[in-house]
Amino acid sequence: MPRLRFGAFLAPHHPVGEHPMLQFRRDLDLVELLDKLGYDEFWCGEHHSSGWEMIASPEMFLAAAGERTRRIRLATGVVSLPYHHPFNVAQRMVQLDHMTGGRAIFGSGPGALASDAHTLGVDPMVLRDRQDEAIGIIRRLFNGERVTARSEWFTLQDAALQLLPLQEEMPFAVASQISPSGMTLAGKHGIGIISIGSLSEEGLNALPTQWGFAEAAAAKHGKTVDRGNWRVLLSWHIAETREKARAEARDGLLRHHNEYITGTLQRPGSRPFKTPDEAVDKTAFSSGAVSTIGTPDDLIERIKSVLELSGGFGTVVGFVHDWANPENTMRSWDMVARYVVPEINGYLAGLRKSQDFVTNNRAVFDRSREAIMAKINENETAVAALAVTRSPMLTASASNVPDFSKVRTGT
Repeated sequence: MPRLRFGAFLAPHHPVGEHPMLQFRRDLDLVELLDKLGYDEFWCGEHHSSGWEMIASPEMFLAAAGERTRRIRLATGVVSLPYHHPFNVAQRMVQLDHMTGGRAIFGSGPGALASDAHTLGVDPMVLRDRQDEAIGIIRRLFNGERVTARSEWFTLQDAALQLLPLQEEMPFAVASQISPSGMTLAGKHGIGIISIGSLSEEGLNALPTQWGFAEAAAAKHGKTVDRGNWRVLLSWHIAETREKARAEARDGLLRHHNEYITGTLQRPGSRPFKTPDEAVDKTAFSSGAVSTIGTPDDLIERIKSVLELSGGFGTVVGFVHDWANPENTMRSWDMVARYVVPEINGYLAGLRKSQDFVTNNRAVFDRSREAIMAKINENETAVAALAVTRSPMLTASASNVPDFSKVRTGT
């Protein structure tokens, strides 16, 4: 099977009450760590309300992250296209691509928060159509076309980018929730998908049928889609033991769910948890749980099950949260890189085979041990013979050695 890529998705979801400047800096520290640990992608979102999600410009954040990283791909996760003139979006993405050395991924969405659309005076009924329209315009601009277009929400007159992306073809991806709209849009344009709805039980259960919508739309519009360009979002917190993972994540998880999901967003059907243990049990250990709070082995099992459920995808993207404190959060990502990634991708198979061969075939190596012992015995015999040969000479020589003791004493 193709190797699975690993990424991280930063909304961000930070509790209100901490210094925003320090939160920004800590997020940049995380990107730098992920780059060193070998993660493939980092996604950063756009939000304008709710308090918990305070990155308004993913391009600005990713440009800063580009200066502190070397190889990790940097993705907008996502730019809410209905809030922006498509020409401006195209120019910012081109600049980001150049500033990061060709590592930009252009992820877009219709806008996740109803409060954002309300703030900007955009009717929620037009969001998805505007995203579709903007993607078509931006792709034409990236291809070097000079575009004239008039829409109810933007105008372009002989518009052409004076600078094209550094990459020959910048990857595109659209956000997909539970409805078919995101997958259908990806198929229409022949681009990638990041499934955000998989963070919920309903969204996770919808994965087996999701890819069919993308394929059907691609066939209708003469395009193709590739499962390798499908990203699936999962949430986890990993430690050496389940007990330790629970202890580290429980209080932050309770606060995230009660204050943000239930209290701020007031998500339909969401109810506050009564205790931290209830939060962990229902989030990670109940029937239909979608998060992993446990050991690397627990996450390995979860990823394999989602791969089988979905039919396969190219990248698993971990959701960045503040369930644990910064130190334990960083350690969780470190443990995933050290133990989960190599296990999923088979990096350890050759090492285990080599170890098993040496362990189970000791008789094959007995001859080598005999050869070593023979050489040792030969050397011992030679040393003994030499000692016998030299002993009379050493005795004779010793009799001719002057007695310096009288010189030192002056006698």
